[in-house]
Amino acid sequence: MIEFECAPQDVARVRFAFSPLWELVHTLRVLDDPARFALHLPWVHRVRPRLRGLDIGLLRALVPAGGYIPDFLTPPPTTPLPDFAAELETVRATPPEVVAREIGWTRRGPVAPGRQDLVAEPARTLERVADQLERYWAAALEPHWRAVRDLLEGDVLRRTRALAEQGAEGVFADLHPTVRWEAGTLRIDRWWDFRDPLGGRGLLLVPSVFVWPRVSVMVPPYQPMIGYPAQGIATLWESRPAAPPDALAALVGRTRARLLAALGTPASTTELARRLGVTAGAVSQHLGVLRACGLVTGHRLGHRVLYTRTRAGDALAEPPE
Repeated sequence: MIEFECAPQDVARVRFAFSPLWELVHTLRVLDDPARFALHLPWVHRVRPRLRGLDIGLLRALVPAGGYIPDFLTPPPTTPLPDFAAELETVRATPPEVVAREIGWTRRGPVAPGRQDLVAEPARTLERVADQLERYWAAALEPHWRAVRDLLEGDVLRRTRALAEQGAEGVFADLHPTVRWEAGTLRIDRWWDFRDPLGGRGLLLVPSVFVWPRVSVMVPPYQPMIGYPAQGIATLWESRPAAPPDALAALVGRTRARLLAALGTPASTTELARRLGVTAGAVSQHLGVLRACGLVTGHRLGHRVLYTRTRAGDALAEPPE
């Protein structure tokens, strides 16, 4: 059991961010055991041909099917608008003694027989790791990053709204079945034990696609962090959203009804166009009508806008049974 004791200043410092590097590292577990991550089978089928001949053996050894992943591979994100190249430079700047120490903690799995060689030359090991991460990113995740990023940004929008409206209890209520908020203490069911007051460091919450169906936890000396499955992962690889109710289609038109149904999770114009199989221009026109009717709203993130349903849109798209 992990327990984070949260003082009021820690609750005030709860923040959200996501990480392309975090996603990339966790895809290695999906590749090793696709059956356990069935939602991502479409991604596995698309990526495997691109990985033929690509050397990622060291990465796969350092990221076991379960248990500890060296923390230097997943540094806590420092910005809500992450960049893979910047995160990779953070990895490359890891002190050699940290690399050696954290690889030394991986006592089980395929890395174990060669662990001493990796620990003996940590600078060389780090160079190999960073080079493999860079090549693996280009082959496996960069082609899909726009869709993944939209889903993660949408989850951040939803959670941020819950934090503003309901406080910490509202954020953690449905974060994950293993995460519980009880009277100022955040408890996470894990196979190892840790208990510590956050001491003003706050908590970083990281929505993730590929950590599903689990959570991942980082404790001091790193920034305390919880990686949790983002909402809407099941829709990520589908080519078309589910058909909207006939009554809704009759009321607002079939394309607008499909848009409203698709916005159960926030999405950009480009992502909506991809999922519905229409042009971005057509999506923009329909969103304008839905927005004027108070059914959707837009949130700007950097240079992009994510659209989400309002409460009125929720009520129309998902009427009570």
